[in-house]
This record gives sequence, C-alpha cells and structure tokens, in this order.
Amino acid sequence: MIIMHFILKNKKIIFLNYKLKCSIGKRGIIKNKKEGDKCTPKGTYEFKTVFYRKDKVPFLKTGLKKIIIRKNMGWCDDSNSNQYNKLVKFPFKNSAEKLYRKDNSYDIIITLNHNSRPIIKNKGSAIFFHVSKNNYSPTQGCVALSKRDIKILLLYCKKNNKVIIA
Repeated sequence: MIIMHFILKNKKIIFLNYKLKCSIGKRGIIKNKKEGDKCTPKGTYEFKTVFYRKDKVPFLKTGLKKIIIRKNMGWCDDSNSNQYNKLVKFPFKNSAEKLYRKDNSYDIIITLNHNSRPIIKNKGSAIFFHVSKNNYSPTQGCVALSKRDIKILLLYCKKNNKVIIA
C-alpha cells in the first residue's frame, strides 16, 4: 500500500500538484502542545474520520470513514474528564465543543490521531482540519481550509494517509 503524505508548511498544504492555502493556530506551530495554548501541534499524524453536516454538504467523496454530524454531538476538551479528546453526546456534564454549529466552520471536520493512543490529559484535544473563515483567520489550534479545498483534499485521502505539520 502506498501511503501519500500531505505536507503543511508556511500555511499551505502541499500534495501532488496542489498547494492549498490554510490557517493554523493563533500562536503558530509548536512541538509540545498543551490544551488551550492556541497552537497547532508539530508532527506527523494520520487522517482518521470525517464528520460532516449532510444538510450543508450533501455529497462528500473520500476514502476515509464518514460520520454525519448530529445536533447532540460534541468533542470533550475537559482534561479532567475521562472522555477527554473523545466524541461525546449532549447533554454532557463536562466542557465540550459543539460539532453542530450555526457557522460553517464544522460543516466538514477531519480528525487527526493527535493525542489519541494513549490520550494524555492536557496535551491537546480536537485537533481538526475544518472549514476556514473567509479571511483565513487563525484558529484555536486546528488547521482550516476553504470548503472547496477541504473537499479536494478529501478526494485524495485514504486510510493511513499522513499529514506532516512542520
């Protein structure tokens, strides 16, 4: 099996003949990620699962596993919770980010395997590739691309593909 690499460098994702503009964490890229530091973690990660809003993205082609975002879905960002850095359902007693949002940021989300095996408390949760704002403003630590570009990237994504954040 050929594993294709996607390189994120200088706010661009490079693969094949593509150079896709993206935004990263407000405080840049860092090796030792901490929860809430507003940094994107440096390293090599696998693309895992795609979550998407079927009402806003009716057709999505990818080689990754797809899950439709429901109104009660969230991602736990509370490092004191035993559900830290995991998909959760609302109502939820701890802090969690809602995946079903009014804005379009989470119309498409690609999860990475950052801090997943094992999950280390306070090492960072919810490092996603998601839809950027129109001006590519910085994120809280995720990587954001235009909706058009994230769809292009997903056309080439397969299980075990890696992204190198440098």
